[in-house]
Amino acid sequence: YVMLLTLSPYTPRFRDRVSPPGVMIRPYLNGFTIAFNVSQPNTWQPYVESMHNFLAAYDDKVQEEKNIECVSGQYFIQEGDDSEEKKACQFKRSLLQNCSGIEDPTFGYSKGQPCILLKMNRIIGYRPGAGVPVSVDCKVQKGNESHLRSVDFYPGNGTFDLMYYPYYGKFTHVNYTSPLVAMHFTDVQRNHLVPIQCSLNGKGIINDLNSDRFLGRIIFTLSIGK
Repeated sequence: YVMLLTLSPYTPRFRDRVSPPGVMIRPYLNGFTIAFNVSQPNTWQPYVESMHNFLAAYDDKVQEEKNIECVSGQYFIQEGDDSEEKKACQFKRSLLQNCSGIEDPTFGYSKGQPCILLKMNRIIGYRPGAGVPVSVDCKVQKGNESHLRSVDFYPGNGTFDLMYYPYYGKFTHVNYTSPLVAMHFTDVQRNHLVPIQCSLNGKGIINDLNSDRFLGRIIFTLSIGK
C-alpha cells in the first residue's frame, strides 16, 4: 500500500523503455480484410456506418466547442502540475477532405475507392519523429505491386502534425482526440485479394519487426468486387 502511494495516477513513473507506437485502422469490423462489392450496397454499408460513428467525435462543431486551435509544426508542451487539466488541439474531420464523409457520405466505398483511417496508439509523453512529423506510406505487402496503382493521403501529404503531441493521459487530457491520416485507395485492382502494408516513417519509428505486425505498421487486405 505504501508503494502504491508513491505512484502517480497521471503519468507512469518509468517512461524510458516505452516502445515506438503501434497503429490501428478504421473501419475495423471483422478482422483485417475489407471486402465488398460496389454494386451491392449491403456489403459496404457496414463500413460506411462504422466510419461515421468513429468520426462523430471529430465533427467540426464538436472540435470547435471542446478544443483549441494550435500552432502547426511544433509540439504543444503544457507546463504545470500533472493533475492540471490540459488543453487539446482541434482535429476536424474536414481536414480529411475526400475521406471526411462530408461531401461523399459513403467515403468512396460506393465507387470502389475506399477510405481507410490510420491512427497511432496513444503513449503518454511521447513526441514522435524527434521534431519532424511522422509520415505514412502504403504498398502491396506481397504480390503484384501494380494491383495498387494510386493512394491519396489526407491531411496534406499524410503526416501526423507535431502539435497533437505529447499526450498527457486520459485523466487530464480529457478532450484529446487522436490525429488521423486518411488513406484514399483510388485505384485498386478489382476482383483480387490485395494485401497492403501501411507504415509510419520517421526518426525513432520501428516498422520492420517481424514479430509485431502492428508496431509502426499495419497489414490488411482489400477485396473490391464489381
